[in-house]
Amino acid sequence: MRHRNADQQALTVGMAQWGEALSEGHVDADAQSAFDPARWRLVSESGVLGLPFPERWGGAGQSLVATLHVLETLGATCREAGLNFCVTTSMASTGVPLDAFGTDSQRERFLPGICSGELIGAHAITEPDSGSDAMAMTTRAERDGADYVLTGGKAFVSNGPIADVFVVYARTHPDGGPLGTTAFLVERGTPGLFVGEPTAKMGLRTAPLSTLHLDGCRVPADRVLGRAGGGLLVLDHVMKREILFGFTVGLGEMRHRLECAVAYARERRAFGRPIGNYQAVSHRVVDMKIRTETAAKWLYDTAERLTEGEDVTADLAITKIIASEAALSTSLSAIRVFGGAGYLAEVGLEKDLRASVAGTLYSGTNDIQYNRIASTLGLGG
Repeated sequence: MRHRNADQQALTVGMAQWGEALSEGHVDADAQSAFDPARWRLVSESGVLGLPFPERWGGAGQSLVATLHVLETLGATCREAGLNFCVTTSMASTGVPLDAFGTDSQRERFLPGICSGELIGAHAITEPDSGSDAMAMTTRAERDGADYVLTGGKAFVSNGPIADVFVVYARTHPDGGPLGTTAFLVERGTPGLFVGEPTAKMGLRTAPLSTLHLDGCRVPADRVLGRAGGGLLVLDHVMKREILFGFTVGLGEMRHRLECAVAYARERRAFGRPIGNYQAVSHRVVDMKIRTETAAKWLYDTAERLTEGEDVTADLAITKIIASEAALSTSLSAIRVFGGAGYLAEVGLEKDLRASVAGTLYSGTNDIQYNRIASTLGLGG
């Protein structure tokens, strides 16, 4: 367990008190594949959504590292992984870029609601024909007087069906390039913005996902986030925090699984002995411990380096790979420790496995992360 100072410990204790209420009925919630507004109100009341944002805008003014400690506790105590995903999506997709790039007018309009949970945020980056290759996006935004007119489509929009405000990335220069993309704040209900129906998926079923269609969607120029042509700067800033936020929640979920596996290995008996006495089981649990602690080290060390202003391009890619693969591995290991019981939906471990698969895909697939690391070594095309 990462050392926590007194303030960080107090914050995590406060978050842990919400875990039981947030987890109530989590297996049924996953089976129903429905977002629960009442559960969102609970997580809003916990204060987690405003942790890293300035008090001026309704936040708690906490550091990145302190925020991660609380998010880890959220993951360890809230058993509804979809809800956890909604939390980090809203914080990272909308709160983070508003805080870093927004004008005072934009912050005043949106950030208090993101901090309180009154507003839910989402970002629209991925397109049907361009995923991790953001430079290949075709959604365009053309200047027309005091407005931009957005046309195109987005896919895999996390929080899409429930979002109140979207950060939409669109091409504003026909030749593309690093300065050819712009980020826009687009409110739900804007004419020309069409949100698709929730899309069924393998895991994270209580975190709604949809498509987004823009058909002549007119957005005032004062809703440009950052500056025109600076969308990739916004996206880079967002993705660093998205990886740290999301996979630190996953770290908490790993800690919960580890605790469950240890307890079960001590209590469950076979052939007259606790199954933890058998090396096949104990070594599997030890592997879970190693993977969990390795992920923790990379997450917190990378966060500290990012806070200090260091270049963490390779560190983030490594962290994302380690944390996502650890989540997937420990989910499967927990099921194998529990045996047949772990395969039952009522135990809740099988949905952890389904949810963990997504971590190897979102925030830039792991294959793309390998390419990024290779490029820092002067390798690859």
